[in-house]
Amino acid sequence: MGRQTVGHQASKEETMQSNNPVFRRSEEFSRAGAAPQQTQAYGGYGQPAQWGVGQPGALGYDDVRPATGSGRMTIDSVVQKTAITLGVIVVGAMATWILTPEIRSYSNLSGIYALVAVGSLGAFALSMVNSFKRVVSPALVLAFAAFEGVALGAISKMFNAYIGDGIVMGAVIGTMAAFAGTLAAYKVLNIRVGQKFRLFVMAAVFAMLGLSLMELVLSLFGAQIGLFGLGGLGAVTAVIGIVLGVFMLILDFDFVEQGIRNGLPERESWRASFAMAVSLVWIYTNLLRLLAILNQD
Repeated sequence: MGRQTVGHQASKEETMQSNNPVFRRSEEFSRAGAAPQQTQAYGGYGQPAQWGVGQPGALGYDDVRPATGSGRMTIDSVVQKTAITLGVIVVGAMATWILTPEIRSYSNLSGIYALVAVGSLGAFALSMVNSFKRVVSPALVLAFAAFEGVALGAISKMFNAYIGDGIVMGAVIGTMAAFAGTLAAYKVLNIRVGQKFRLFVMAAVFAMLGLSLMELVLSLFGAQIGLFGLGGLGAVTAVIGIVLGVFMLILDFDFVEQGIRNGLPERESWRASFAMAVSLVWIYTNLLRLLAILNQD
């Protein structure tokens, strides 16, 4: 089956670079798409006669490796780091759910709201740090996961209390299905990410974040539009959010595939795990909101 292109057929240099701030800060990822720099002893890249300009997968810039290190990114290392990151999120969510009082009425929601605020703000701040940090920090990735777990645990408990049992499990299963389906489509259809697709996805992500901030500011003055509420407009943005989350996963898979091909250091597996955690949380929260809208009395 021919290789499917998302966006347009990017040039080689475009394909090897990412507009995703999470991945663009990866020095090795960006360097892999540029022509090798001739330094003393050729900087460990081998003799110039061995450099090629062929297609991806052939001996060429794709095979230019960073300076020698202790280990390289592999599928196993990405799976391990992603499992650890998601594990911290799940543990944080379960702990928050179990340790907080049972929600019986609107009168005892102040503690839950406080946890949502603290978890969300902490996760957002650390996501910005992780996105723009050149050298990925495993500790900061796990700290982000812990804050995200607290926020998700509190949010999930609220939805479960007021919408009904089963909604949280439905969102979890739906998120897992979205991940598995996207990965299968990426591999079976042999999807190749183009530059226009990267630009579109990142522009859409920042647009959604901007709308969320606008809605938050308006809520402080009692003038919410309902973009992220439980009404009809909220359903539209939830569907858009789920689709956007799937597109974000495609970018994540592309980064992992190119990172392994380019011989990125093993520590970059943490960057991949962080990005996939963000994408999965994005899908989960929008799916949870959509299910809540569909299950309202």
